[in-house]
Amino acid sequence: MASKPPLSPVRFAGSTVYISGQLPRGQDGKIITGDMQDQTRQALANLKAILQSEDLQLSDVVKVTAWITDADYMADFNSVYREYFAEPYPTRSTIVSALVVPDAMVEIEAIAYRDNK
Repeated sequence: MASKPPLSPVRFAGSTVYISGQLPRGQDGKIITGDMQDQTRQALANLKAILQSEDLQLSDVVKVTAWITDADYMADFNSVYREYFAEPYPTRSTIVSALVVPDAMVEIEAIAYRDNK
């Protein structure tokens, strides 16, 4: 049995909110089957759920870092990304790299800002 990784899903540093990388895991905790669009949609849904649990929304995200396993997935990734984020888009870095979790094609982490007006 794999142990739980030593990380926090979300951490606050003042008004800045750091969200750990979200994989395309379904409710059962397993990586979903499907193509890049399906996996991106699931990873972003997971990110959105964490934000909502902290009374934040996607529009509070200021920076995204994404890892994809193949540069050929970029168009599919961007098409789904536009479904979740509106202009002005967060700043973003996208890295092509192998992922530690087998069958995952994408991982997405974010930094958000909570305006404490």
